[in-house]
Amino acid sequence: MRIVISSAAYYPMINGVATFAHNLAEGLAQKGNEVAVICPSFTGKKYVEEKDNLTIFHIKSIRLPVYPDQINEVPENKKMFGKEMPRLFYKRGLWVSPAPYNEIRKIIKKYRPDVIHSQTCDPIGIAISMVAKEKEIPFVTTGHTYPDTITGQLKALKLIKKPLDLALTNYLVDYQRHSDFATMPTEMAIEDLILKRRRKFKVPFEALSNGVDLSAFKPGRANIKIYNKYKIPTDRKIALYVGRVDPEKTISRVIEAFSKVLEKISDALLLIVGDGIDKSHLEEQVKYLELENSVKFLGKVLPPDLYEIYKVGDLFVTASEIETQGIVLIEAAATGLPIVAVDKGAVRDICKDKENGKLCKPGGDIDGLSKGMIEILSDDKLKLKYGEKSLELAKKHDLKNTIARFEEIYLQAIEKKIEE
Repeated sequence: MRIVISSAAYYPMINGVATFAHNLAEGLAQKGNEVAVICPSFTGKKYVEEKDNLTIFHIKSIRLPVYPDQINEVPENKKMFGKEMPRLFYKRGLWVSPAPYNEIRKIIKKYRPDVIHSQTCDPIGIAISMVAKEKEIPFVTTGHTYPDTITGQLKALKLIKKPLDLALTNYLVDYQRHSDFATMPTEMAIEDLILKRRRKFKVPFEALSNGVDLSAFKPGRANIKIYNKYKIPTDRKIALYVGRVDPEKTISRVIEAFSKVLEKISDALLLIVGDGIDKSHLEEQVKYLELENSVKFLGKVLPPDLYEIYKVGDLFVTASEIETQGIVLIEAAATGLPIVAVDKGAVRDICKDKENGKLCKPGGDIDGLSKGMIEILSDDKLKLKYGEKSLELAKKHDLKNTIARFEEIYLQAIEKKIEE
């Protein structure tokens, strides 16, 4: 097939959508499909990358200076009189394509795809849906976002957050109901966002895991070179967080909970892997709680080192309440790690309470997070039991199965369009 994948975020950006779009495009191309990706340029000007069966069209874009680009390291906030100043703008802001219709139309006309698969309902997603309708090209959508992912960062909108969340939910669902086939990563996301609006949602839909490459994430002891490279001690119990370091991930709750863990397990260590706009705030929190010797920020770590970093952990911990799936949770499970997380969004799809980890109450259950970490870190048999269950749960999230199923969905969408 000739397949076009569109996305507002793409490799080397670090987030769930960018990772999934990249994995999907690479996997489909490796199976012999001709794949084109349409995404924002990382220079502002349009350019094209080509390799084997994969072509990446980076279309014209501008920087959005209110959010970092998720590629380069986020600089520390400036200080004045010893106090950290709030950051309003980022020199290396997020790349967005505000008016992509004409450019996308030319690409589609020249490329002539059999099917289009949209990952986001940003201006790129809107434009490509219009072109798909005009050209009568089968159109598949995947919804990756909960409204709270967006509104959770906008503290100034707290008073109108609920109606704003409802409006965004309706918009996200409305975008997908105009496709020929819709997917979301988990059953819970389907229940929350689609089934509640089933009367208006007439197109076929399915919960389909984002998937991870299970051949890359495996259990075992990390290479000693990783310990040396990142200056990680080999004789301490380690709680691990991997992901974006942004406010909506509520890592501050993990740090607060970990301070209570240290009351019981004094030599435990919390590793925070990733970068984002909340890093400087979290570093200040660590200093305030006097945890400098117990919390270590590794910054952004990319494969193949990332595969080994997971093996360093004794458990994976997150307080995020906005996951439509959470690729890092699958990666942790595939490495055989027990998981401590919050029972919100689609987290319970990969973290089963008292089976492969601990689920805590939403809204800031600090005691639940700390007790979960203490229980696992202090009981090797329980850690092993939960780790084995994580490996079992991870098997259904094999990226190979995800790619194969999407190929079937594309054919189904093509057949449907022919019948029409």
